Amino acid sequence: MADYKILIADDDPVVAAAVSGALKSRGYTIVLARDAMQAFMFSVQQQPDVILLDINMPAGTGLGALARLQASARTSSIPVLVMSGSADLTLLATVCAEGAKGFFRKPVDLDALCAGIEALLPSPSVNG
Repeated sequence: MADYKILIADDDPVVAAAVSGALKSRGYTIVLARDAMQAFMFSVQQQPDVILLDINMPAGTGLGALARLQASARTSSIPVLVMSGSADLTLLATVCAEGAKGFFRKPVDLDALCAGIEALLPSPSVNG
């Protein structure tokens, strides 16, 4: 597997550890951000292959971070998946309209999340 980098932006250390552990076990490099501002700054600096963004975080909201990520030339092409404990269908519609490639409700099904991330990554070359 290629060395893909995933940015996880979540202020809950339990969620961040669970998601990080599941992704590390699949060979991904992990960058952790604890708030919306870090999520944006680390995305610009680290250029991850996928961003996993919690909606409710300190230092701005996940929606605000998503809007900034989509507006920046440095990060607009990076696919973003959103996580939230909310079951609000309006929120789901909003994050999709803002450019998110998927939505996962907390508690997150880690296998489904990993499958969602893998679907966004380039397929490995058949010609080795």
